Amino acid sequence: MGLKDYFGRLFKDTLKPERRELSAVSLAERWSSYPSVGLTPNRLAEIFREADQGNIYRQMELFEEMEEKDAHLTAILQTRKMAVLGKDYEVLPYAKTPEDERIAALVGEMVYSIPNLEEACLDLLDAIGKGFALSEIFWEVTEGQARVEGLRWIPQKKVTFDEQLQPRLLTAEARWQGVAPPPWKVIYHRYKARSGGATRAGVLRVVGWMYLLKNFALKDWAAFNEVFGMPLRLGKYDPTASPADRDSLVQAIRNLGSDAAGVISKSTEIEFVEATSRSAGVNPYQLMAEFCNREMSKAVLGQTLTTDTAGSTGTYAAATVHGQVRRDLVEADAQALAATLREQLLRPLVGFNFGWDKSIPWFRFRFEEEEDLKTLSEVYRNLAAMGVPLSMEHVAERFGLPPTANKGQSS
Repeated sequence: MGLKDYFGRLFKDTLKPERRELSAVSLAERWSSYPSVGLTPNRLAEIFREADQGNIYRQMELFEEMEEKDAHLTAILQTRKMAVLGKDYEVLPYAKTPEDERIAALVGEMVYSIPNLEEACLDLLDAIGKGFALSEIFWEVTEGQARVEGLRWIPQKKVTFDEQLQPRLLTAEARWQGVAPPPWKVIYHRYKARSGGATRAGVLRVVGWMYLLKNFALKDWAAFNEVFGMPLRLGKYDPTASPADRDSLVQAIRNLGSDAAGVISKSTEIEFVEATSRSAGVNPYQLMAEFCNREMSKAVLGQTLTTDTAGSTGTYAAATVHGQVRRDLVEADAQALAATLREQLLRPLVGFNFGWDKSIPWFRFRFEEEEDLKTLSEVYRNLAAMGVPLSMEHVAERFGLPPTANKGQSS
């Protein structure tokens, strides 16, 4: 059986890194159809149906606009991405053998020297919202050694999918069917939160309907404030007022809307009538917007207590549980990204430099759980009371204390 790349395509072990730039990425993309303008339920459903058939252009444009226009949605997506980027990463040997450790050390040095690796990880984590993400690998070969010179994000709207749900890059020559990227030229990261194709897997697909409802609520809220947010300026004039006095009164009322000043006759009067809401202080538009925000938080973060604190109630235990749900998502995101980088970045680095039959090192994000030191200290106190030997050196290391001169046992 021959060698296969990530997409299951056969390639020879004599393959060299593809150093030509992908034309799909070099094409300037300055225009957008702005599908969110005048968005309706029917148009949203039509955009989603197009994406299901492989034409994801308008769906990806819509997702871009959703992140640009909705501050709450942008914040929670950034929170989830940054939670992964805030973790340290490392390259570990496949096994504890001299050869695997040597390969891991050299590959790790190559990976750590990629100038924009963190930025590329952020681009790949865009798959959380859009379902998938791609980055182009720029290879360089110096002194017979293949290295990664840099990584560049490929816009999702530059991609289409074939019948096997494999990504293809749109070019000037293949604007509809696209072309398959060369082997080991791109990193393709999928967000696998549920079964199905990549075009339907992103959380923005779920959030789309909440975004639409929130848009309606905000538009109606703005119209309501324009009509009822300002007091009614009611002009009154005496029956004996002259036509000139009446015209001056009208002009003065209009000026109050912009200049807040006007000159009128003594025989005329201006009264301000405050608008009152018939809903007795309840703002249905705000309630709808807050409901949509909570639903977005559930879809992206798996909980709401860490994002929507105003007016919410809950116990510390509930907040802890909700926080744990979010940590589970972060770990899943980190493990999925680590698997993608291992299979599509570390594997070609090993193959091109050491041979395709060599073991691939592990790429791992570090997770250090926060510990309750008070509870831990009680555990150690009970162990000491039971006579369990505990060295002061171990206790100091466990609690992050400075080293002590005494290396004996604790009392």
